[in-house]
Amino acid sequence: MEYLEIPLLDEDGKEVKLKDFLGRWIVLYIYPRDNTPGCTTEAKEFTELLPEFEKFGVLVVGVSKDSIESHRRFKEKHNLKVKLLSDPEAKLIKTLGAWGKKMRGEGVLRSTFIINPKGEIVWEKRRVKTKGHAAKVLEVVKELVEK
Repeated sequence: MEYLEIPLLDEDGKEVKLKDFLGRWIVLYIYPRDNTPGCTTEAKEFTELLPEFEKFGVLVVGVSKDSIESHRRFKEKHNLKVKLLSDPEAKLIKTLGAWGKKMRGEGVLRSTFIINPKGEIVWEKRRVKTKGHAAKVLEVVKELVEK
């Protein structure tokens, strides 16, 4: 589970790794860019449903290649409450297979992963359609956590 060891940057510029969050469920969503229409929709929907995720003890984390400064502006502009991490070299993104061919070359493929408290990926969805996605993920989380 090498993806747990890949260094990322939080909004304060502090290095974090996914392993730092183990012991609880994690919804990890990977998105292409801050402040684009689809990414904004997705982040707002996860933020809106965050209290529901938190009822199940789930941490929601968004990851993109954008800088921590970009993440800060994105969060402020849209009043986002989800944790955003920066993967500037796309190491985590590529390790999880969320990088590939797009219409104009290669890039980030919008993907979501649910990671159990032991650090195992127990559910994944690639090439996500943003509208309504957070609600679908919440339904899956409910099923998994209540098992």
